[in-house]
Amino acid sequence: MHHPWTAHVVTPHPAAPAPTAGARPATLLRGEFTARATVRSARLLVTALGVYEMEVNGTVAGDHVLAPGWTSYRHRHRYQTFDVTTLVREGRNAWGAHLADGWYRGLLGFNGGTRDIYGERTGLLAELHIDYADGSTEVVTTDDGWRWSPGPILATGLYEGEEYDARQERAGFTRPGFDDSAWQPVAVLDFDTAVLFPADSPPVRRVEHIAPVAVTTSPTGRTILDFGQNLVGRLRVRVRGEAGHTLTLRHAEVLEDGELCTRPLRHATATDRYVLSGDPAGEEWEPRFTFHGFRYAEVGNWPGRLDPADVTAVVLHSDLRRTGWFSCSDDSLDRMHENVVWGMRGNFVDVPTDCPQRDERLGWTGDVQVFAPTAAFLYDVRGFLRSWLRDLAADQGDDERRVPPVFSPDIPVITPVPIPPGNPPMAGWCDAAVIVPWVLYERYGDTEVLREQYPSMRGWVDAVDGLAGPARIWGEGFQFGDWLDPSAPADDPGRAMTSSALVATAYFARSARLLARTAEVLDEATDARRYHALADSVRDAFRDRFHSGGGRLTEQTQTAYALALSFRLLEDPAERAGAGRHLAGLVAGRGHRIGTGFLGTPLVCDALTDTGHVDAAYRLLMQRSCPSWLYQVDMGATTVWERWDSMLPDGSVNPGEMTSFNHYALGAVADWIHRTVAGLAPAEPGYRRLLVRPRPGGGLTWARAGHDTPFGRAECGWSREGGTLHVDLLVPPQVTALVDLPGTEPVEAGPGRHSFRVPYPAPTR
Repeated sequence: MHHPWTAHVVTPHPAAPAPTAGARPATLLRGEFTARATVRSARLLVTALGVYEMEVNGTVAGDHVLAPGWTSYRHRHRYQTFDVTTLVREGRNAWGAHLADGWYRGLLGFNGGTRDIYGERTGLLAELHIDYADGSTEVVTTDDGWRWSPGPILATGLYEGEEYDARQERAGFTRPGFDDSAWQPVAVLDFDTAVLFPADSPPVRRVEHIAPVAVTTSPTGRTILDFGQNLVGRLRVRVRGEAGHTLTLRHAEVLEDGELCTRPLRHATATDRYVLSGDPAGEEWEPRFTFHGFRYAEVGNWPGRLDPADVTAVVLHSDLRRTGWFSCSDDSLDRMHENVVWGMRGNFVDVPTDCPQRDERLGWTGDVQVFAPTAAFLYDVRGFLRSWLRDLAADQGDDERRVPPVFSPDIPVITPVPIPPGNPPMAGWCDAAVIVPWVLYERYGDTEVLREQYPSMRGWVDAVDGLAGPARIWGEGFQFGDWLDPSAPADDPGRAMTSSALVATAYFARSARLLARTAEVLDEATDARRYHALADSVRDAFRDRFHSGGGRLTEQTQTAYALALSFRLLEDPAERAGAGRHLAGLVAGRGHRIGTGFLGTPLVCDALTDTGHVDAAYRLLMQRSCPSWLYQVDMGATTVWERWDSMLPDGSVNPGEMTSFNHYALGAVADWIHRTVAGLAPAEPGYRRLLVRPRPGGGLTWARAGHDTPFGRAECGWSREGGTLHVDLLVPPQVTALVDLPGTEPVEAGPGRHSFRVPYPAPTR
């Protein structure tokens, strides 16, 4: 139900002079009110055109960071509700906010970026609902009686960083009786509250604090802190010095030649500055409206001797509940899996971004499309991804074309970029509109997400149907394709070994099939028949165009076979066996090194496993030569990289413009690790039934995984001792498990703990 807002959006007026370039200042707003009796309860409803931090009587309301977050603001704009009963008291009260540009008005995008995408003015909208002990109620709102002032935040931007002058703090500005006579009156903005909705996704919070593990001096004499982990957040400092002394904090993911390597950040300056107030007792500061992706921080102009204990990294991300864990006997594989976890944490900052550090940080659809199964195992992402899908559908629109954007929230980007104008139909990226809802259904048993997203899902498949025409083949024009496969030159990330037409047609078949299955779940029988027929037709067209017989494809690439096998575009058992042999041969021919990019990588190990080549899949997984997952680990990675060789073997940084050290797309293999190495997977939507199918290999002597399903904790662990495979299993209440162990016939297991012992190596069935 739409909340009947009575408050007005208030904005600084006249606006503080904005710099012609660079980040803009934040402002302070305040108002006062009188609570006429004893307060029984008080609720604060608040949002902003921009980002805000709200205070009542000198205390911050809630613990959210960068609220209200980023949505497709023109269609969907969140507001938060806080219980502030303990903050409101009978008599005179004050409330107010810090207000900054954030995603609403700040710099977004790449190639220089764009400002003022959603509006030219920031604003605050708030209502305070007070229930009195005598049974009466009152609503206090933001209105034209509020006042505003510049504050200590002289400049702040998500990419740029924050500059704070502690000498300009307005201490106590949200306490009653504060002298605001020098402040200016606000203006009221017209705003359509119909786009407002209560927050439907976990907020960004401070979730961890990390101390530096080392302090070094660079060859040029700069002080550099190493936090031992590539993370997303900002620094908190405790410092003492003279008034006016300026401290500078610069951030980067890696070092090159002992110095902070900022080139991969592109136009993101990622620099914070703090001007000391001179408080003799010392002062503590953390930026309020920015975040950075970094492992290393350069501390410039620290007053006196730096004590590393005075600098802490504050980790920020959407406060998701952890639900999945994996560990094994190989420390490097454990580190790789932990890299996947940290990559997800750093890129789930209100939207599922591609990277958290450079001038981009956009909700790229292709990245989350391939990573969604891994994400849904590691964390509870139901609310997070459902909210994002609602934005995707809103950005997709309801015109005849119905093409989802390649990133959502959708924003304009500066050309030249490798994206055609408008909403370009991109296979694997736009398919997120179909695949991500299906993943949420598979992992959570959530039929409502299918029902809600069904028009969006159908719109995309129909759009591709129109693009492909009767031939059912498409993708001949510009496509991202198997983005950043290992053969792609540093300056041409889209030059892949697999043709865009093969990739696009395979995804067309996949999305059509999933849409047909969705129609079955939703009892849309006519649509189910139609889209199954379409999927069959596209499958046949794929075979006619790309299959030359006997399971051999016309394109001899790992990605081509991974798509054909994983999407079941080859269904005949003999053909699948032949395709599996060809794929295994290609993998061996590359010395068991990876030959896939963003779209092939999540599928290649499954394609090998499903055709009886699990040993080849393990050799890919455990490979240490570049390109491989463990090469990154050996090079010191603590998150998954964008490129297989973001750092070259000599320790230099890849010269390509796209060289992020925190991208989760290539970490999507973790889903195979959970399901095949550890052996824990859903056999029915929502884990109503488990598939326990571990396939040991790769020299591992043990592995285990746990996942909090909708029914409770499920666990599977195995170990090898002599000639025996020991498997221990925990099945949650109301759940059954199909246990399929090597060399044995599958058996059923009910709720509770179970132990199995089978010969290993397994005899041939």
